[in-house]
Amino acid sequence: MLILTALLAALYFVDGFSVIEQFFPVGMYQENHGSYQTQVESELSYEFILAKEAADENYVDEETGELVLAEGEAQGGSDQAASSESSGSTADENSLPGNTFLEEGLFLSEPNTTEESGTGSSFRGTPGKTVTYAREKLNDFDYLIQNFYQVDNTTTINGSQLNADALLGKDMRLSHDASTPQILIYHTHSQEGYADSIPQDASTTVVGVGDYLTKILTEQYGLNVIHHKGQYDVGDRDHAYSNAEPDLKKVLSENPSIEVVIDLHRDGVREGTRLVTEQNGVSMAQVMFFNGLSRTTKTGDIDYLYNPYIAENLALSFQVQLKAAEYYPGFTRRIYLKGYRYNMHFCPKTMLIEVGAQTNTVQEAMNAMAPLADVLYKVLTGPIT
Repeated sequence: MLILTALLAALYFVDGFSVIEQFFPVGMYQENHGSYQTQVESELSYEFILAKEAADENYVDEETGELVLAEGEAQGGSDQAASSESSGSTADENSLPGNTFLEEGLFLSEPNTTEESGTGSSFRGTPGKTVTYAREKLNDFDYLIQNFYQVDNTTTINGSQLNADALLGKDMRLSHDASTPQILIYHTHSQEGYADSIPQDASTTVVGVGDYLTKILTEQYGLNVIHHKGQYDVGDRDHAYSNAEPDLKKVLSENPSIEVVIDLHRDGVREGTRLVTEQNGVSMAQVMFFNGLSRTTKTGDIDYLYNPYIAENLALSFQVQLKAAEYYPGFTRRIYLKGYRYNMHFCPKTMLIEVGAQTNTVQEAMNAMAPLADVLYKVLTGPIT
């Protein structure tokens, strides 16, 4: 017996591995494998994760013009049901409830004097709500998911994170006046253009749309906005988020008064899909708010892509989404929830906004900035809902 014990002790480790574990591996596998997998994922494949994050949105290759689908979206994607010419004329699964039951009086009887041209319009928003949502309805998790969200099959969420009372109870208002910068607008994907964008003319891309949103927020609403125009996806879209991170940190450190960060994008959809709505007689691109949950269905929470502000990110997008549903039914698509982080962890009030898609015109995208600015202003300055 003593000889057998000594032999087992001598053979316990061979080349760093337990012989006993080789013969009886089941009891020890989970604990050791769990820590090892975390180490490998966080240290050895972080660049891979960043590339996955960058490719986790549908987009159109600006050189080939081809749609590139995110993983798991071969049969669907963020545009899977948004294929109408006008969201007011069909039951578009990606638009909010409102158009399906407000056949009459969908828009105000006294419309604003907005002209068809997005630039230079005098659009100031509606004086009152078009639709009102009962709080008890919003507090129904199933109702909330079905009507306000689209959850990608790569991630999961539950009622503890999507609770209307909690989402609406967070104070998203600006805490200081416009004497110092309040809002930052930038573009992880600055090269995203529209159907009639002019090559090499940034004013006809999502950057130009950001210029116009900045103009409205500053000139019409008196907010202090910085529009950062750094380019992070030129020749290397896969690392756009990591490329943008240093500059994003720098701008925020140099302007500590910034409270709201908006990453303005343009979606990629299949040809034939038209993300168009009509508000007050003006045709415009639909917009979509996009949240990263730092969680995948396969692996659960991604600790090394930690975001301490997920709850605040979700609260801001939902509050703006609800305002849009109340004042401009059909203007927004459902909030899209996916895994990873998308640089939304530097500021509690961070939004990733998709303005139309490559099938929209530049003018449609520009026109969408007036109601977008209005609902942003309502949330950032108005009373808590």
